[in-house]
Amino acid sequence: QVQLVESGGGLVQAGGSLRLSCAASGLPFSMYAMGWYRQPPGKEREFVAAIRWSSGTTYYADSAKGRFTISRDDAKNTVYLQMNSLKAEDTAVYYCAADLVPHGSSWNFTPDSWGQGTQVTVSS
Repeated sequence: QVQLVESGGGLVQAGGSLRLSCAASGLPFSMYAMGWYRQPPGKEREFVAAIRWSSGTTYYADSAKGRFTISRDDAKNTVYLQMNSLKAEDTAVYYCAADLVPHGSSWNFTPDSWGQGTQVTVSS
């Protein structure tokens, strides 16, 4: 059973930075992709960023472009989300997600496994 364990959330002032980490274990084989979603208070869960594991190709939501960077450590089965220039609207529970197999010939991130979530609070 795949397990995803997040760390790195917390309270930060607007304009500050945080780095989230997510370590995957119990993988039956190499992953297709990993990424991050977030759920702001009172809103639905939304996509933030993802990385294709084999190539390192990255994908970002418009809200994350230019401020967030997703990266991976293949040897550690760990994905990171570096968040800079944080805003109050980035406040949310951030969830790590893993997609073990591709879904068709084109990019399609459809997570099979989820972490427990880590709270990020940005004070204005």
